Amino acid sequence: MTVSAELRAQVEAWIDDDPDAATRGELEMLLEQASQDDAEAHVFAAELTDAFSGLLQFGTAGLRGRMAGGPARMNRAVVIRAAAGLAAYLVEARGGARPTVVIGYDARHNSRTFALDTAAVMTAAGVDARIMPRALPTPVLAYAVRHLGTDAGVMVTASHNPPQDNGYKVYLGGEVVTDAGQGAQIVPPYDGLIAEKIAAVASVASVPRADDGWETLGEEIHLSYRESVGRLAFPEGETYPRDLRVVYTPLHGVGAETALTTLAGAGYGDLFGVEQQLEPDPDFPTVAFPNPEEPGAIDLAIALARKVGADLVVANDPDADRCAAAVLDPRRADEHSDGWRMLHGDEVGALLGAALAENASRLRIVPSALTFANSIVSSRLLGRIAGKHGFTYASTLTGFKWISRAEGLVFGYEEALGYCVDPGQVRDKDGISAALVLVQLADRLKAEGRTLLDLLDDLAREHGLHLSSQLSGRFSDLSLIPETMERLRSAPPATLAGSPVVSVEDLSEGLDGLPPTDGLRLLAADSTRVVVRPSGTEPKVKCYLEAVFPVESDASYDAISRARIEAHAHLEIVTSELRELLGL
Repeated sequence: MTVSAELRAQVEAWIDDDPDAATRGELEMLLEQASQDDAEAHVFAAELTDAFSGLLQFGTAGLRGRMAGGPARMNRAVVIRAAAGLAAYLVEARGGARPTVVIGYDARHNSRTFALDTAAVMTAAGVDARIMPRALPTPVLAYAVRHLGTDAGVMVTASHNPPQDNGYKVYLGGEVVTDAGQGAQIVPPYDGLIAEKIAAVASVASVPRADDGWETLGEEIHLSYRESVGRLAFPEGETYPRDLRVVYTPLHGVGAETALTTLAGAGYGDLFGVEQQLEPDPDFPTVAFPNPEEPGAIDLAIALARKVGADLVVANDPDADRCAAAVLDPRRADEHSDGWRMLHGDEVGALLGAALAENASRLRIVPSALTFANSIVSSRLLGRIAGKHGFTYASTLTGFKWISRAEGLVFGYEEALGYCVDPGQVRDKDGISAALVLVQLADRLKAEGRTLLDLLDDLAREHGLHLSSQLSGRFSDLSLIPETMERLRSAPPATLAGSPVVSVEDLSEGLDGLPPTDGLRLLAADSTRVVVRPSGTEPKVKCYLEAVFPVESDASYDAISRARIEAHAHLEIVTSELRELLGL
């Protein structure tokens, strides 16, 4: 028999406690197949062993994983346990007062079911639970936490992960978190305290679940969010011609209605949606991965942009907390391409940062007590933009659970297409509001006879050409990830593209006042920087590269184009070196 007696007992006990007939049947099938005396039994046994390798752990602000049976997967049994643990934490944290929670969900498989299970558990535990009226973007849920003043928020989503995944993102606010992190995703020690309560749940059967008693919110919460974002469309002293042709795609997610209605409400009527991707579809049939960063993800949008002669392509990921943009770049045009390309996340971050800083200057806002923030893997250019305008700058750990906690935050971003342009309303990345601000910026520049690329050139002239790139290695064997990181720590490179490495910093030791995190930061004499870290949401090791090339303040378009070519070639060499070093 391939399955040990101990594992069999664990599987059978879990099956008996699982409230979902589908996952019960799946586990029964795996157990039966793993017990056969044939060549395939070990495959099923390995799947069972992995599914019972431990309870799915809190990672990036909650749970995320493949939907299947077992404690290490996303399923109703795991969600009910998680909800019970969170409810117990909230009841204890409020010290006798009745806690409140708002629950949102996207259009992925099982998202609504997981949300209703959460509402049922919360209500039975004495928590005042409110659930969103339907599948809506993550930023609407994040807005609701602050707008309604709830002690917690739960968003059922796996964001940009593949269709077989789902997740459980937790926010704290209200009377539980009252500092700069109010309404933000959880960080230590909150995640650990909640995890302790989840681990203490004896069984699903022991968790009371109400049949009713929670409140289903009306459409007014969605309308309130849209009105909040809409106020960004009319900053004081600004006028826009509203003359921009925009192609939009939600990548089969839940962003289309909110994004298109918001843009239209701001006066942008020349909008073209990618029909094949406009309606929510949890199978994401037109993309390999529903992540705008992935190659090919926005090909349909770019094809439509060519057809209609668009000025700009905007894309949200499936839960609309990220925003991507593509532009027509004459530098990229050749016999094989007309030059359409997606902007790097750091480029969009610099553009939004520059636009918001300029607007603050026009409004004579005193910037010294206000903060621009981005993650340690994002471009250093934002710090230079902030410094020019007198803003405080903060570099944080990766993830918006950290960025959103920067004191005095007015703008924050991370290179993975996440932007927070209105932290007073949404203390998280928000792909809808970012899209509106970016569209307005492109609109204003067009009226001046310029483009987003011209503004990037201006920033290069003023602060040096900052060029970012990324290398990712996906691992099927997760044990290889810590081995890869340890190999790099023990033998870091002496040079990067010929430039001596002058600094090797282990982020696990806690640097620059930041909490420890798994990662390594390398800096070369020519200012090339590389940060290597495991992904918090996917089985990957990620390398974040940045080169800084000096540019004359009066450099011509051609001179900046040559500098970009040199910088690209430089980062390609560094990428090749890292591939070999890490075995990617």
